Amino acid sequence: MAIATRSAKNRAVRAAVLRHDHLSKQGLLERAFTFAFRGLVYAQIWEDPAVDMEALAITPDSHVVTIASGGCNVLSYLTANPRAITAVDLNTAHVALNKLKLVAARRLPGYEAFHRFFARADSRANIIAYRNHVRPHLDETTRRYWEGRDMIGRRRIGGFAHGVYKRGLLGNFIGAAHLLARLNGVNPKVLMKAGSIEEQREIFDRDFAPMFDKGFIKWLTDQPASLFGLGIPPAQYEALAGEEKMATVLRERLEKLACDFDLKDNYFAWQAFNRSYGEGPSAPLPPYLQRAHYEEIVDRVDRIEVRHINFGDYLRSRPDASLDRYILLDAQDWMTDAQLTDLWSEITRTAKAGARVLFRTAGTATILPGRVPDAILSKWDYRAEESLDYTRRDRSSIYGGVHLYILEASA
Repeated sequence: MAIATRSAKNRAVRAAVLRHDHLSKQGLLERAFTFAFRGLVYAQIWEDPAVDMEALAITPDSHVVTIASGGCNVLSYLTANPRAITAVDLNTAHVALNKLKLVAARRLPGYEAFHRFFARADSRANIIAYRNHVRPHLDETTRRYWEGRDMIGRRRIGGFAHGVYKRGLLGNFIGAAHLLARLNGVNPKVLMKAGSIEEQREIFDRDFAPMFDKGFIKWLTDQPASLFGLGIPPAQYEALAGEEKMATVLRERLEKLACDFDLKDNYFAWQAFNRSYGEGPSAPLPPYLQRAHYEEIVDRVDRIEVRHINFGDYLRSRPDASLDRYILLDAQDWMTDAQLTDLWSEITRTAKAGARVLFRTAGTATILPGRVPDAILSKWDYRAEESLDYTRRDRSSIYGGVHLYILEASA
């Protein structure tokens, strides 16, 4: 039964990604991405929860439905005090990571243990804490995942003793980027020495920007497979590049990450350039890992439900007008027009008046007009000016657009 279930979920992932004939160049790329996506992609989610919570205007009556990904934002949304959060994902590794975090929040013996496990994630003490406090309370499927081995034979739970944020597709991508930078004479950790935004700009212009003019970097980033580590499938690669060369786009996104936000406030920059959250009480952290929010997280963690299911299929299981907050991450960049129409049909059916939908795109513009029928989309108010502001303030910096839609009261 477990094998059959995994097979069904793998088919769901393929259905979300595959668009072209399997023998075509694009089809081969899509199948390579699908294979890569079966394992852990994001040990840390790369959407800014501060922007999310402001845009969503979560209330104590809100039921938030989101794609789970690495689980950081799922837990962080608890600080806004919603009534319920449903986190869905097709990736078994992401589901296992989310369930591990929920049990750890319930069972680890205090903030210091919780912080060490997920903020540092590089101590043998975490493995002891897992055995003593977490393991006995995991469901069998999640326990088997963490005590199983990855493709190179490492026990997955061992990642929390050796730097779990260096694992997964994204962790490997950042590691490869660090290696490539060092081969070009730049240690990315040099950015951490900056004492101001002005110094961050000086370091970026001096050390990082010139790399994107190198022929090899231009050639490498022109290969769609080179960005699989960012969780970007071939269809999204095309949206991200637009009319520009990919090296130009990546330089612009990295420039925003390095220069637009003070390092003391941007944990995304710490993960990208330092491969950690940093040390000390002043190190920037996601909301769920901040000491000030720990008691809230523990008290409210039972409001989270993690489901191994497609977003649209979950919505089909819900009654009309039963939900009010939807977070799609960047998943729509993968979708065909038919898939978008099906998704937004279900969102509109299940949405209460005033419901909010938040999503991100690789490109700058919202992708819905002309692809979702006007009979559906006209019920929603696109907050263009607010969306531009959220995009500007999203500290993760890797997306071209953050988009907010609100259901009209008369819909």
